[in-house]
Amino acid sequence: MNHTRGIRPSNRSLIASWGGTEPKTVLSFAAPGADGGLATLPNVSDRHARHRRSPADRRRRPVDGYRVADADRFDRLVDDAVGGLPDELLRYLDEVEMAVAEVPPGGADEREVVLGRLRRLPANASSRGPGAATARLTVYRRPLEARAHNRADLLELIQLVVVQELADHFGIGDDRLDELGWG
Repeated sequence: MNHTRGIRPSNRSLIASWGGTEPKTVLSFAAPGADGGLATLPNVSDRHARHRRSPADRRRRPVDGYRVADADRFDRLVDDAVGGLPDELLRYLDEVEMAVAEVPPGGADEREVVLGRLRRLPANASSRGPGAATARLTVYRRPLEARAHNRADLLELIQLVVVQELADHFGIGDDRLDELGWG
């Protein structure tokens, strides 16, 4: 076999068929490296085929933050967090409907990340009966997960967001929150 100067055939060959019935052998070549040996392939950022993994695959997730495996588990975590609140705060939740969203809607000030939002529901007497919720507390999953390092941090952060939103909406003072242990 005739070698071109500076290029040696690698030990791998590829057999391909081009338009005819006779297979042809195609040799792949590697250029010599700086140290005289064969040069290696350039570093590939996706050498472990991460692009083929599903978004839910734990190996594809970023290092920072703690993510719950799916939305149902996050909903259960929110239920656990709310269930761990003191009874004095839980009575305010009788008037509040809980909701979970992936990310907050974009707004005018995107420098501030919203972790939760409590909004008063419109007064539509035909759709609500007596004792129905008058407000909706929405907890945003992705910003909360990005700030937690483990499940316990995420649970505590959800509780803190719920308490802050309830305090702001119902006018619970800082002194009262201190008495309840949430100041």
